[in-house]
Amino acid sequence: MTNYQIGDFLIRLKNAGMAGIKEIPFFNSNMVLGVAKTLKSEGFIESIEEGKKTITVKLSIFNKKPVLSNVRIVSRPGLRIYMSVDEIESYNKPDVLILTTPKGIMSGSMAKKERVGGELIAKVI
Repeated sequence: MTNYQIGDFLIRLKNAGMAGIKEIPFFNSNMVLGVAKTLKSEGFIESIEEGKKTITVKLSIFNKKPVLSNVRIVSRPGLRIYMSVDEIESYNKPDVLILTTPKGIMSGSMAKKERVGGELIAKVI
């Protein structure tokens, strides 16, 4: 068990993609499942299989390479980074933002639609 499960989950996905592994099992928690569902809605993950204690994530593949190739973890346990709605709307880079908000874990584009800000977990490049 790790101290920061979301960070560990994202790095495992990145490493598995670089190593050519398509399916990754991980310990099941609500935060990890929320991040996985957000990545699935953005097209980085093909499928999520839930078990009682584990979830199995299958990466999306395009031209024999994983779609998820670069993840940058922004917030960590020692330094939390927050973004307001205005900051999210003014963010013009092609990165996909993953945020935890009062309405749940969602992508930056969904946070714009819902008009909520929150803690910036990671950027998927």
